[in-house]
Amino acid sequence: MGPLKGIKVLEIASIGPGPFAGMMLSDMGADVVRVDRADRAKGGDPAAPPKDVLGRGRRSVAIDLKKPEGVELVLQMVEKADVIIEGFRPGVMERLGLSPEACLERNPGIIFGRMTGWGQEGPLAQTAGHDINYIALTGALDAIGRKGEGPIPPLNLVGDFGGGGMLLAYGVVCALVERGLSGRGQVVDAAMVDGASSLMAMFFGFKAMGAWDSERGVNLLDTGAPFYDAYETSDGKYISIGSIEPQFYALLLQHSGLGEEEELPHQMDREKWPDMKNRLAEIFKTKTREEWSEIMEGTDICFAPVLTMDEAPDHPHMRHRSTFVDLEGVTQPAPAPRFSRTEAEVIRPPAFAGQHTDEVLESFGLSDDEIGALRSRNAIV
Repeated sequence: MGPLKGIKVLEIASIGPGPFAGMMLSDMGADVVRVDRADRAKGGDPAAPPKDVLGRGRRSVAIDLKKPEGVELVLQMVEKADVIIEGFRPGVMERLGLSPEACLERNPGIIFGRMTGWGQEGPLAQTAGHDINYIALTGALDAIGRKGEGPIPPLNLVGDFGGGGMLLAYGVVCALVERGLSGRGQVVDAAMVDGASSLMAMFFGFKAMGAWDSERGVNLLDTGAPFYDAYETSDGKYISIGSIEPQFYALLLQHSGLGEEEELPHQMDREKWPDMKNRLAEIFKTKTREEWSEIMEGTDICFAPVLTMDEAPDHPHMRHRSTFVDLEGVTQPAPAPRFSRTEAEVIRPPAFAGQHTDEVLESFGLSDDEIGALRSRNAIV
C-alpha cells in the first residue's frame, strides 16, 4: 500500500548506506530485490530470519556476477525494473559489465543509483574510506564536540545514513518523478561527502553571518549554550534541554528554580554561558531523571529524558505513535514518514542470501528450464 507500490528496484548488495536506501524504498512499498553474491548464500531457516534490520522488506536472489551468465541475468532483470542501486567503488559496475550505459541500453527508463563516499570522480574517488572520513572532509566532524575536547563521531548517522543512504533514496525518487515527465532514465551520483555537506548548510550560513565560531563547544547548538545541552541527573542518567526561544528559556528558569531570588545575565550573554552551565549542572544533579521528567515533560521548556535504545520504544509518546515495531522478535524503527492514504509498512523480515532466488526469477519471467540451466552453470544459488 506504500506510495512506491508498483516500483521495481534491484539492489546490488553492499554495506551501510546502500542497504539503508534499499530499506527506505522497500518501506515505502517498492518491490526491492537484493542481488546477493552467490558465495554468501549459505542457507538458513526462514522461520528464524536474520536480525539485520537494514535488510528488512526485500527478497533475495543470489547471482554470481563473475560469470557472464550471471551478468546477463541481471541485465535481463534490468529490462523489467524501474531502478537499480549499487554501492561499489567507481568503475566496479563497469568492470562487471553492468555499467549505467549497459543498463540504460537495455532499459532507457532505468534509474541507476550510485552510492559512494567520495563520489564518482575526483582525486579521492578510488580511495577507501568510511563515514568518519567522509564527514571529516565536509567540516561536519570538526564542528561536533565539547569545548576543549576533540571531535566526536556521531555514530555513522551523518555520512552513511543521513548524507548517504537517505540522499540516494531521495535522488532515486526525484529521478522517478522526472521520468514521469520525460520518460527517460538517468544516473544518480550520490556521494556521502556531498550529502553530509548539504546537511551542514545552516551552519555555513551561520558562519557567513558571524554567528558561528570555529571553536567547538562554544556555539548555540554544539553544547556551548547552557540552554541547549544534555545534563546528568542524580541517578547517573541524563536529560536534554533545548530552550532556545526566550519564552522557553523563561520556563526553564522557572521550573529549574534557577534565579528565583536574583537577577540573571541575559540569555545570549555568551561570556556568562560557562557559569550558567555550571549552575544548571548543579541543579539538575539534585534530582533523578524521572523527577525532572515529572516537572518538565509536557511543558514548553523543550525537554526530553535521554533514553536508551531499550527504553525508547516504551515511552508513552513512542508507544502512542507506534514509532517502533516488533518484527520476528526484533524491535526496530517503523517506516517513516507517514502518509494519509498509502500507508508504509514492513512487508517481510530480512532474508538470507538467495532465499528467494527461484521465486524472484519466476516473477521476472524466467521459466523453470531457464532457472535450472542457470543453476547447473552455478550462475545462481
